[in-house]
Amino acid sequence: MKAWEMWNLFTKKGKMEGENYEAWAFGEDPDGLAKLVLLGIKTGTASAWPIYEMKMEPFPREGGYSVILNEDGEAVCVIQTTKVYVVPFDQVTEEHARKEGEGDKSLEYWREIHRNFFTKELKEAGLNFNEEMKVVCEEFEVVYRPD
Repeated sequence: MKAWEMWNLFTKKGKMEGENYEAWAFGEDPDGLAKLVLLGIKTGTASAWPIYEMKMEPFPREGGYSVILNEDGEAVCVIQTTKVYVVPFDQVTEEHARKEGEGDKSLEYWREIHRNFFTKELKEAGLNFNEEMKVVCEEFEVVYRPD
């Protein structure tokens, strides 16, 4: 199912009109992370602030909707952002790491995989990672999944 098709099903079910949405897939393991979202284990994500700044893209907004895609670009579910905040990488909390739901859900695991991911992502953009880099933390809930 395409993102717009899922969005149309969601808006008809919720009797909503005119809302905007983003469609995107999670980092290096779109299928695995989308599965964690569907299971209710993953309720948070984090992005490198310098990428938003470089591309002049707006941050996710509280109350905003996203259609989550798998690695093939197919729609998996619709989420609604419940909280957005920015903190330095080295100040991301245990609580946020747990909400991301990956690995053993520890802050140490979160830092290791995100340090590697952000280093690679920033290098591809011609930027450098550092421990004080700002991170955009987002919390969300699933508001629609296909039957």
